[in-house]
Amino acid sequence: MEILILAVVIAVVVLGVLGGLVVGSRRKKPLPPAPPTTPDITAPPAEPHVGDEAETPRDEPRRTIEEVDLPDASATAPVAVEEPPVVEVPAIEVPEPTAGRLVRLRARLSRSQNALGKGLLTLLSREHLDDETWEEIEDTLLTADVGVQPTQELVERLRERVRVLGTRTPAELRSLLREELLTILVPEFDRAVNTDSPLDTPGIVMVVGVNGTGKTTTTGKLARVLVADGKNVLLGAADTFRAAAADQLQTWGERVGARTVRGPEGGDPASIAFDAVKEGIEEGADVVLIDTAGRLHTKTGLMDELGKVKRVVEKHAPLDEVLLVLDATTGQNGLVQARVFAEVVDITGIVLTKLDGTAKGGIVIAVQRELGVPVKLVGLGEGADDLAPFEPEAFVDALIGD
Repeated sequence: MEILILAVVIAVVVLGVLGGLVVGSRRKKPLPPAPPTTPDITAPPAEPHVGDEAETPRDEPRRTIEEVDLPDASATAPVAVEEPPVVEVPAIEVPEPTAGRLVRLRARLSRSQNALGKGLLTLLSREHLDDETWEEIEDTLLTADVGVQPTQELVERLRERVRVLGTRTPAELRSLLREELLTILVPEFDRAVNTDSPLDTPGIVMVVGVNGTGKTTTTGKLARVLVADGKNVLLGAADTFRAAAADQLQTWGERVGARTVRGPEGGDPASIAFDAVKEGIEEGADVVLIDTAGRLHTKTGLMDELGKVKRVVEKHAPLDEVLLVLDATTGQNGLVQARVFAEVVDITGIVLTKLDGTAKGGIVIAVQRELGVPVKLVGLGEGADDLAPFEPEAFVDALIGD
């Protein structure tokens, strides 16, 4: 019995050993090789995993941190920095002095007015001054826009003086005509542009006139005249109804260092005039020049507009001067405009532009007689300094020549 049990145990042990050998031989059997594949060029490189070996370092000498140089700033490419546009400030011009300016422009004036003076001297030099000759003299004066009443007065005085003189040498006739023309121009008129306020405020000058007469340009040229006389000028662009009028006035002011107060196009002219005078007082300006709108559609609209400007300005100080700008080439039409403006505002002086462009210089006499106020300034060209104070003697000398 014991022998049988021992045989069973030995059999079990032998079977266990054989089973372990079989299992071990199965585990060590190699796997079949993987089939060859074409590498995917477009596939992204595999990411490294934990335990992967780093790339073998290159065979380069290692440097310490002290041996490493910083990048040279000068070697780096410059970065283009866009600079702001350069705004050119216009140079301040120095206007030529106004004293004697009309004398310097006499040649320009005499070219246009020579026909009138020579025509009168030629007629007066005739051997027989009969009624027909005096009628011709009268027609010559009327053609030059002297006006009916001034012409009649001038002819009557000339006839009387020629009759009394008896002799008529060329020198005597020229002297006679010069005296009578000076008399009819009213030399005793005060022709200075009034820019001195009786109050502690700037002188306030309002410029009025129909658009197209050169009103805004004249205002700019007047600023030059005043700057040339040592005045500190502020401009008010109250002509808001004509496109670019404010720009035009500002350009004139910038050329002589005069600031311009302006508002939006189509804005309230009275408001701009009010602001201009207010800022002129605050800045201590000597003169405030106000350029007004020149619409002449209806007398009522013009009266309302200019009247409002006058009222709001006089809340600061009274107007010292109201200048009416007229185009000398318009002749009798200019007199019609003068009458309308004289009914609207109190005109204190007249500016005649383009006097060098017409042979009808008699408008100087006619407009003074019409309004009872003096011609104070005349325009004799397109140049910046071609606006001159009116001097009766220089005007008559240019009219009749030497």
